[in-house]
Amino acid sequence: MKAVITGATGAVGMALIAELIKNDIEVLVLARPGSARNERLKLGEKVKVVGCDLKDLKDYKVSDGEKYDWFFHFGWIGTTGQARNDMHLQNKNVEYTLDAVNLAQRFGCSVFMGAGSQAEYGRVEGKLSDKTPTNPEMGYGIAKLCAGRMSRIMCEAVGMRHIWVRILSVYGPYDNEVSMVISTLRKMIAGETPEFTAGEQIWDYMYSEDAAKAIVALAERGHDGDIYCLGSGKPAMLKEYIIKMRDAANPACELGLGKRPYAQNQVMYLCADTEKLTADTGFVPSVSFDEGIAKTVAWVRADIAKNAE
Repeated sequence: MKAVITGATGAVGMALIAELIKNDIEVLVLARPGSARNERLKLGEKVKVVGCDLKDLKDYKVSDGEKYDWFFHFGWIGTTGQARNDMHLQNKNVEYTLDAVNLAQRFGCSVFMGAGSQAEYGRVEGKLSDKTPTNPEMGYGIAKLCAGRMSRIMCEAVGMRHIWVRILSVYGPYDNEVSMVISTLRKMIAGETPEFTAGEQIWDYMYSEDAAKAIVALAERGHDGDIYCLGSGKPAMLKEYIIKMRDAANPACELGLGKRPYAQNQVMYLCADTEKLTADTGFVPSVSFDEGIAKTVAWVRADIAKNAE
């Protein structure tokens, strides 16, 4: 078995590579040329890294006999801050997703999987499933919804199995530096006082290793054309997660709960309905937040020490 991945240097991508290697699957990573994060991808003979920006997917030359089975498209630009409402930028992501489908076809892939988001739903009370109405409120979510629907139609036309995974809050090693978990852990380890809202949001966190196992299970057994929500399905109050992070990173650290106001249009409930995921693949999350955050703290400490050398 052989797989292709775009957007591989984040928490989900790195965990997915590790899971594929564990399953004796060769991996081709299409990585943004010149990115410092590409150093992470020196993972052995089963991982081949080729410089290919998202805008260059349409021109990628497939060599004679170069055949792959699965294509995981996780690459996306403009994922944070004001870029999430840069409509021209987000529209480019839709184009790149369709370019990825065409490339997957040229590779001879039988499965195309794209990374969606809870942002496709907008604000919802209740668990998120493939049946939940979508009403995205920002360009990022609108583009994700559009990319998922358009890529599904393209895959159907060429007989390629299409799976769209709406990812909720995955955390773990290699996560974005501005994510709540990583940025907070760094402050806690440094003895700083992080500031939060009151932390009354009900949230669903999933460890990256579990996310990767679910993604591989979906590539193997997910139903063609279906949408799956990726989360633990076991939500808790955000401040409970924060307290566990503090206990794992620096028990003496003060917490600035309530120091920040809730954002306008704040999402107060986020939880995945995992019934369909489990029914179709048999996957059940196995890593508790306590275990996952301990592993993430260890990774952050090692990264801090490495950068201090």
